[in-house]
Amino acid sequence: MRIAVIGTGYVGLVTGACFSEMGNKIWCVDVDEKKIENLNNGIIPIFEPGLADMVARNRKQGHLRFTTGIEEALAQCEICFIAVGTPMGEDGSADLQYVTAVAKDIGRYMARHMYVVDKSTVPVGTAAAVREAVQEELYRRGSDLTFDVISNPEFLKEGSAVSDCLKPDRIVIGADSEDAAELMKDLYKPYVMNTENFIVMDVASAEMTKYAANCMLATKISFMNEISNICERVGADVNKVRMGIGSDRRIGYSFIYPGCGYGGSCFPKDVKALIRTAGQYGYHTRLLQAVEDVNQAQKRVLVEKITGRFGEDLSGKCFAIWGLAFKPDTDDMREAAALTIISELTAAGAAVQAYDPKAMADAKEFYLKGNDRVTYCDTKYEALKGADALVLVTEWKEFRSPDFYEIKARLREPVIFDGRNQYSPKRIARYGLEYYQIGARPVIGREGN
Repeated sequence: MRIAVIGTGYVGLVTGACFSEMGNKIWCVDVDEKKIENLNNGIIPIFEPGLADMVARNRKQGHLRFTTGIEEALAQCEICFIAVGTPMGEDGSADLQYVTAVAKDIGRYMARHMYVVDKSTVPVGTAAAVREAVQEELYRRGSDLTFDVISNPEFLKEGSAVSDCLKPDRIVIGADSEDAAELMKDLYKPYVMNTENFIVMDVASAEMTKYAANCMLATKISFMNEISNICERVGADVNKVRMGIGSDRRIGYSFIYPGCGYGGSCFPKDVKALIRTAGQYGYHTRLLQAVEDVNQAQKRVLVEKITGRFGEDLSGKCFAIWGLAFKPDTDDMREAAALTIISELTAAGAAVQAYDPKAMADAKEFYLKGNDRVTYCDTKYEALKGADALVLVTEWKEFRSPDFYEIKARLREPVIFDGRNQYSPKRIARYGLEYYQIGARPVIGREGN
């Protein structure tokens, strides 16, 4: 099939590359000339395992093209995916200006019956707005061309997006016509052989499904973080509680790991957006508001542990930060816990020595730009030199089994604050380290025990 994918951000680039992998001809379109130039030169704007090789391979084979010309792309294609950003507005709502702009361009330039697919995460009712925008431009042209608007929400996880795209656990399609549903079934047939995983519903329900899924997962995280805070106060160990409740098949182990709060491009934005959407219809979402409030508070938990140990005034103190991205296997720092932690530590007078395998460039150039109390280090052990404590924020694989002798030797004080509960307290105690984790009381070790 010939497919245009409008937007070469995280969703659009991964989606376009994975469609091209199955032999479809893909035109990836973006208004950012520099980004398109870089993509045509093999420079990928995001880190995602396996993506760069897939893009290079399919560009060489002629299956994948990058262009700024939407008119050129639509002249060739029968399907157009809208995969532009829907950033969060000041009131928490999803900003649809880029989606609407693309819809207008589709109406201006489509050359045949077009299947317009909303891939962006959009609130309920967006398909209707897209339909109106396309139709308005067709009227202006005096054109009688027809089109379908389809909702096809993405369920990609950063760090495993390529795998998720090639081997999805389900495909959700919102369509108002049987023809549109059948076309999408043909498109996804190479990816979903089990028809039970291909789910067709009305458009509004498909739009709602994406928000409901992300909000459910965010709820599980905030619930577990709430339980972790109770555990610390009553003397329970949340790691053991997690094992106890996760063994219940009705609950399971996914997304019940305590930590220092969720971040990224999806959960924070989508929770806020659904709260806002509900409010527009006169419904106050007490549960979702609590999910949001718990998460915001959780991002400060490590700071509270640090100030509880070192005092409110951190002048003269230095902290090694391991991990800046909101999760491992990505360079994405949007809404990352590290941003809150570093901002509050430096505001209290501390210096920070940070290390992350992939996210430091974005931290320097954008997210932490101007914070002159942050130093960026080439290795995890370099970040420890002269620091008063280690603060683990992101659970990258290279942090899972470090040399604790090396950690203790490089730190001024033998203290670890673990925001992801990566280590065994008993093991750490043997090295004479103080260990503070989420949802359990601290362990003060003595070497040789």
